[in-house]
Order: sequence, then C-alpha cells, then structure tokens
Amino acid sequence: MGGSGHGEVTELLLAWSGGEASALNKLMPLVYAELHRLARQRLAHERPGHTLQTSELINEAYLRLVDAGRVNWQDRAHFLAVSAQAMRRVLVEHARARGSQRRGAGVQNLPLEAAVNVRSPESPDLVKLDGALTALAGEHPRRAQVIELRFFGGLSVEETAAVVGFSADTVLRDWRLARIWLLRAMSGESAHAG
Repeated sequence: MGGSGHGEVTELLLAWSGGEASALNKLMPLVYAELHRLARQRLAHERPGHTLQTSELINEAYLRLVDAGRVNWQDRAHFLAVSAQAMRRVLVEHARARGSQRRGAGVQNLPLEAAVNVRSPESPDLVKLDGALTALAGEHPRRAQVIELRFFGGLSVEETAAVVGFSADTVLRDWRLARIWLLRAMSGESAHAG
C-alpha cells in the first residue's frame, strides 16, 4: 500500500462499507502485501518453531476483516488499526489453544523418564500480555492502541502516528510509557505509576 495507493484504498474501503461487495475484490490485492508485511513482522517476534505461519495469520485476519465488512471504514489508517486488532486476536487465540495443549489436552501420557527430556521453547506469554493490554486500555487507551499497532500490527512509529493522529514523538513517548506499564503489570508490580 504505497503512497500512490492510499487514496484508492480509502475509496475502496468506503465503497465496501457502503455495501459494494465488488470493492473487496479490488481492495485485497492492494492491501495483501501490507497484511503480509505486518504478519511477517509480528511472527518474527514469536518463539522458534511457532506453528502459526504467515499465510495462516493473514488468512485468519482476512476472514475477520471480511466479517467486519459492516465497519464504517474511514481510511487506510483505520484499516491498519483494525487489521492489527484482528492479528492480535488470532495470535492470542492461538496462544490460548497452545497453552491448553501444553496443559495436557489430547496429549498421550509418557513414561516419567521420557517426560523429563521434554522442553518447550520460551516465548512471550501472549495471553498474559493480552490481559495486561486490556487493563492498560482501561487507563490509557491511546497507549494501548500504540502497543497494539506496533507490537501486533508491526507498524513503524510514523505509520502508528498516522493511525492515532499524533506526532511521532508522542507515539514514541506512549510506546515507552506503555511498555513500562505492561512490564510492571505482567511482573505483578503496581503498573499504575506514570
């Protein structure tokens, strides 16, 4: 979605939200590369051996975006924000499902000797992060949106600034403060400072 296509993307989003189904067919080739970039960036932060592939994340997010066809789309920035939210939901649901599998759902019992050698790679706890991010949104909605756009959506500082409608400096400040808040919340410290 390069600079020359921003207006076309906005027009197609508006047409789609206005009920023109064919607009979606024209829109997807324009935004697919952007969705692929966002998904690839987000999955690069996952643990090695993560089972969700880039194309699967895009497809799941796409299905959610199609279901969101009734959204009153405003522009490309609004689309990127909703895409980031869709990717967040997909990743959190995937992490929850993986967590239930780790707790033994559908797993064969192993002899104790074999089980001692089984280890799972460490990764950020997306479920815990999702809960902390939801709490942050209750106190600082813009900071939570900045985290969601940058972490889950893979947007740059400049892209995030365009989505939230504030300067890059404000986005960087929100990014730093929100990360501190989230780290405190996830470690059990009081996150209400700042």
